Amino acid sequence: MNKFIILIISIFLFEGISAQSIEVQADYNSIGDCIFSAYNNSKTPMYLNIDFADLENTTFNETLPYVKKLDPGFNSLFTLERDLDADIPRFNYEMKSFRSDPTSIINLDFPYLIPFGPGTKVKAKEVKSIAGFRGSKELKSWVAVGFYAKAGDKVYASRQGTIVEIAGKTKGDNPQNWYNTWNNSITLLQADGTLICYRNVVDKNKNLKLNQKIYAGELMGEIAPSATDLKILIYQNSLGSTDLRFIIPMFCVGENENEIVNIAKEYVVVHPNSVRGLEMTKKEKRKILGIK
Repeated sequence: MNKFIILIISIFLFEGISAQSIEVQADYNSIGDCIFSAYNNSKTPMYLNIDFADLENTTFNETLPYVKKLDPGFNSLFTLERDLDADIPRFNYEMKSFRSDPTSIINLDFPYLIPFGPGTKVKAKEVKSIAGFRGSKELKSWVAVGFYAKAGDKVYASRQGTIVEIAGKTKGDNPQNWYNTWNNSITLLQADGTLICYRNVVDKNKNLKLNQKIYAGELMGEIAPSATDLKILIYQNSLGSTDLRFIIPMFCVGENENEIVNIAKEYVVVHPNSVRGLEMTKKEKRKILGIK
């Protein structure tokens, strides 16, 4: 069996930190088909894009653009089947990798929970800066949501997702695993392929771990000591650009009532089961929400 291995260096979020590599492998079987697989060496899921510029003796039958979510470890990709009356497949292609899904079509009306305890009164605030999010590199454009808060306030997940980074007072771990350069932050990969970063939040009791599934309305942590607000960034990578796309979410502000939060208003936090359960399975609804 003929075999070759290609190392891909990921496009990452900020200067000065190189991303973890993905190993892509193509194996020719006994009849000349080329079987592609990938190994994600990072600790959390990533997205791989492969773009074929030239193909001979085969066809690529996957949906274009080809983007595949890679869990940590080994991942099967696709097979280039040999044209039976021709030689083995030959091809040229380009590859990129991303922390979020660059092809995801975002539902801008999806309701997020205000991330404080039900019954709490909160006020939104204008976010004037996200300095340090990408280190020293300036973002061309961004949007964020802020809420006034005090140290020790409980913080709950606004939407279901998988934990991909937990940063405390200092950034531990290898810099190539960082999602941003903020400390005191928790980042989740959401079900729609976007990332959400909660800034000024700490996991004081060390209850969280990487790749843990977090449900909407589930307690994540608390506001960090000395912090006076909570910042939320929701964003995704772009397929053809190093720029990030940022999303302003609609928040659930009452039963069947959603809006972009207004800094002139005070809100009483609600976490309706109808919103909490939007991305849960039937089994999860029974177990977590008690819905039969």
